[in-house]
Amino acid sequence: MKITTSTQLRELYGYPSGRAKDKVFPTLEKHAINFIKKSPFVVLSTSNKDGKHDASPRGGSPGFVHVNSDSELIIPDAKGNNRMDSLSNIIETGKVGLLFLIPGVDETLRINGNAYISIDKNHINLFASEQNPPKSCVVITVDEMFLHCAKAFMRSKLWDASAQINRDELPTMGQMLKDQLGTKEAPETREAMLKRYKKDL
Repeated sequence: MKITTSTQLRELYGYPSGRAKDKVFPTLEKHAINFIKKSPFVVLSTSNKDGKHDASPRGGSPGFVHVNSDSELIIPDAKGNNRMDSLSNIIETGKVGLLFLIPGVDETLRINGNAYISIDKNHINLFASEQNPPKSCVVITVDEMFLHCAKAFMRSKLWDASAQINRDELPTMGQMLKDQLGTKEAPETREAMLKRYKKDL
């Protein structure tokens, strides 16, 4: 049986109460700002007008996402592969979701809001010290912000060293791409790939 209505869903799960209901805020406050300033990693979620979704990892030094005010964030668009999935979606819908992570911390910070792509020099210059300064930035106006509980990270043991696998248990990225694309040339080694990546950091 499929759940096809909100009524069925609520009959199954009920409604949030207490802190789960009350913890959503329309702007950033001191703890959210502190969390962002300590975070080196965020997942940027977008969708286009046809409902095609994308979730893109973004990383940098802790605090690489600039807090411009209690309602505005600026994410530099770091040098990448030019697919432009996230940026194209932002042009179409102007909507984003963010999930901020801090290594070793099981709680996360979630933000939903409106966004646009900026090439304003005032925005670009915020990141002038980067090895590869961005060509554009994503400017986000916060609609809602809330802390997310630790349960998913506790279940996954994401930061627990005992849960880490030996990297050799997975093929290299080069081998996986070779198999997926059916190419004939030798797969790029992990060492060669890392060396190539370092130029774009």
